[in-house]
Amino acid sequence: MEQALNIWEFLWKFLSDGKVLTVTAAAFAAIIPGIGSARAVGAVGEALDGLMSEDPAKFGKGFLLQALPATQGIYGLIIAFMVFLQLPNVSSDNYQQGLYFIGACLPIMVCGLYSALRQGRVAAAGIATIAKRPEASGKTVISAAMVELYALLALLISFLLVVNNPF
Repeated sequence: MEQALNIWEFLWKFLSDGKVLTVTAAAFAAIIPGIGSARAVGAVGEALDGLMSEDPAKFGKGFLLQALPATQGIYGLIIAFMVFLQLPNVSSDNYQQGLYFIGACLPIMVCGLYSALRQGRVAAAGIATIAKRPEASGKTVISAAMVELYALLALLISFLLVVNNPF
């Protein structure tokens, strides 16, 4: 029984450490949008491979659509980097600072994941459009880029929260 109490003590000390929570926030800011970007880029890549099996000359028109969902992962890395820059100012004794950074990273975590997955779907549909109507490639990029707006807004909010932290 005493062993179990020691584990709970360890967990409490670990989870109430401001620096640990801040590093956790940075890690999740990079990982979660990165997962969305990886899945979306992969899905669009599969669609692009199908297009190239029919007409390899259309690769150039579809490649931009494959690259677009990667940006959410990049946005997550930017926020993670910004949080790591704040780490020297975070006290291990103040868990509230760590919780603040978790909250500051939430917009890019949630919106980065969701917008990457949705942008991947729009981009994959754009690849199908290019297969039938190559002249519409510009319009398909615009459609996929519209989803990007929400990732940019999340990046902006997370960035402002990180650089203007009250601690």
